[in-house]
Amino acid sequence: MRAFLDFEKPVAELEAKIEELRALTDSGDAVEILDDVARLEAKAADALAGLYASLTPWQKTMVARHPERPRFTSYCRQLISDFVPLAGDRKFAEDEAILAGFGRFRGEPVCVIGQEKGHSTETRLKHNFGMARPEGYRKAARLMALADRFGLPVLSFVDTAGAYPGIDAEERGQAEAIARSTEACLALGCPNVALVIGEGGSGGAIAIASANAVLMLEHAIYSVISPEGAASILWRDPTRAQDAATAMKITAQDLRRFGIIDDIVPEPTGGAHRDPATAIAAAGDAIAAALADLSGLGPDELRDRRAAKFEAIGRSLP
Repeated sequence: MRAFLDFEKPVAELEAKIEELRALTDSGDAVEILDDVARLEAKAADALAGLYASLTPWQKTMVARHPERPRFTSYCRQLISDFVPLAGDRKFAEDEAILAGFGRFRGEPVCVIGQEKGHSTETRLKHNFGMARPEGYRKAARLMALADRFGLPVLSFVDTAGAYPGIDAEERGQAEAIARSTEACLALGCPNVALVIGEGGSGGAIAIASANAVLMLEHAIYSVISPEGAASILWRDPTRAQDAATAMKITAQDLRRFGIIDDIVPEPTGGAHRDPATAIAAAGDAIAAALADLSGLGPDELRDRRAAKFEAIGRSLP
């Protein structure tokens, strides 16, 4: 059964009624129910469209964290052919929160780096809920160096609440690893495009998202800290997360207005989790357009444009 968010309760009730009627139809009873099913389906679609036309920042946060939202592995399967994963940072260990390798995007060779949250209890534990340790960021930097050597574009898929804050991660140099990965992004002489597919949290996100083009899905979020964390710091009250989400301007629409991201990828009505294939296809089109805009630029020009983009953030706010 589909998981519904709190604000989707009206739609949940309608869809539950639809399923009940369909069960009666499947059993061969009351063929006339089909008219009622069609009417309720139209009503549910209208209700869903109305809800998603005016989501609050906190509601977008809930959508970005939806348990059924497509993860990096889904994007990789649909968009990348001949994918060959590479593991390990050549210093300590493999980190499953960041998956990376080489493959082909629409026939062209690329380097692919993605944060994977997992989709079940087992896979979430395996991937540490998308929160990478230093090894993950060092692996990302290693693959970016390889991509730079061979002149391959780098595609990054961002989906993390933040880097793992555990003692073991800090002991192995979490901050330094994040800084090195960010530096590797900024120093690339080949094009790089980052797409925020769910949560983009803090340095854990920027470490693979310091790109020539930064894209966001329509209902993704991108911020320096989670709304709950900000509420705890600002008001000593994590229950004020909704206030923090509004104040921090974490939505794709706000970030596009501030010039922090470059483009917004539309999602199907009801969010990417309702029609993953369509959402991923739209993301592929946006990535292709961004790469086309960067084609033909030399290494120095790519670095200069990337530097200028980030240096301009905050200088001319609307």
